[in-house]
Amino acid sequence: MILIIDDEKNIRRTLTMVVEGEDFEVESAASGEEGLARLEESGADVVFLDVLLPGLSGLETLRRVKELDPQIEVVMISGHASLADAVEATRLGAFDFLEKPLDRERVLITLRNALSRRQLSARVQAASGGDDPFDMIGETPAMRSLRREIEKVAPSRGRVLITGESGTGKELVARAVHRLSPRARGPFIKVNCAAIPSDLIESELFGHERGSFSGAVGRKKGRFELADKGTLFLDEIADMSLSAQAKVLRALQTGEVYRVGSEQPLEVDVRVVAATNKDLPSEIKAGRFREDLYFRLNVVPLKTPPLRERAEDIAVLAESFIGHFCSENGMRRKGCSPEVHEALRRYAWPGNVRELKNICERLVIMGADPLTAADLPEEIVPRAALPGTPTGVAPGSVSLKDFKEIAEKGYIEATMRACAWNVTRAATQLGIERTNLHKKLKALGIERDEE
Repeated sequence: MILIIDDEKNIRRTLTMVVEGEDFEVESAASGEEGLARLEESGADVVFLDVLLPGLSGLETLRRVKELDPQIEVVMISGHASLADAVEATRLGAFDFLEKPLDRERVLITLRNALSRRQLSARVQAASGGDDPFDMIGETPAMRSLRREIEKVAPSRGRVLITGESGTGKELVARAVHRLSPRARGPFIKVNCAAIPSDLIESELFGHERGSFSGAVGRKKGRFELADKGTLFLDEIADMSLSAQAKVLRALQTGEVYRVGSEQPLEVDVRVVAATNKDLPSEIKAGRFREDLYFRLNVVPLKTPPLRERAEDIAVLAESFIGHFCSENGMRRKGCSPEVHEALRRYAWPGNVRELKNICERLVIMGADPLTAADLPEEIVPRAALPGTPTGVAPGSVSLKDFKEIAEKGYIEATMRACAWNVTRAATQLGIERTNLHKKLKALGIERDEE
């Protein structure tokens, strides 16, 4: 439902006709007090709100609307507002600011954008619910398929091998398997095999006895023991030494572990979930990973999709991360302009969700409110692509056709550099086919520079 709050009858009538003409349900109010009463009674998705109102001011009404429901998108309208009013409205959470006389097309574009933002906020809120055992945001087919696979494997005793690029959320998958399993009340123990030196990995996994090596001043339980009756998550298992791999294999075969320096076996009841971003069959051929351990671990394979293959989830993820970091830093939630979401969607994301999360934290700390394309880093939006950026071409020095070619060449060249001259990633970011990009590189004479 759309609510119009304006003391001018003609404005209310005109806006109502424009919005109803697009098949939206519309209500109107002549004052802030009346508008707030209607909101409390029936709510709204978008509010068109005049700045100058009799009684309760438009800015005060905006503040109370946001207190009533922060998810309502408010579009401020005025013919006499000052820059200070516009700045204050933005600070209070207004979606946009329209000046009178109102332009029909601008009103409709703003309305559609506001509704899209409202729907996105609802999806973020639903995805961030505390009762979600997956804790994984996304509704693309790839993510829905992954959830179904997790639901099937979790109740079983089968071992799980999670593969996928770095930053795609393999740990979240492992935790979801644990939460949905009969072992959910037991411990979830994570081991990052890549972060532990090879000479200490066996002690970390299996524990050690006092005096078993230099520095072993007391008995220590290993991760297998700590994970008894629960789940042991072996992250980056391809980085484990061959010696440790042999002992893990034996533990999986027998259900027993030996502390370093002890000949006494310890029985453990552990479900092992392993993960890697490497191609294990290739590692086996290279002699860096045991084939028998691979077959023991790879009972149920799960693959986490890269972010570039689930572009429709990027806006929801970004809004969720931005909300989280605003709250974490004690800041009012920052708005995010549509061009930011579009730029994020077009980027190739070599670092996947982890990279998106880091960039969102940077945007919250360093960016404006609302966030614009100018706040995004160079690798996502090359500065040559921003509106108003000087091109270095003097007016009248070249024809329009030549200028277009210069601008296109500069943008493609900047994108290629940002993508480390990876044609596939650059084509994804530019929104064109890979073969088309190859043709443009040749036609425009773009070649990889020495850097």
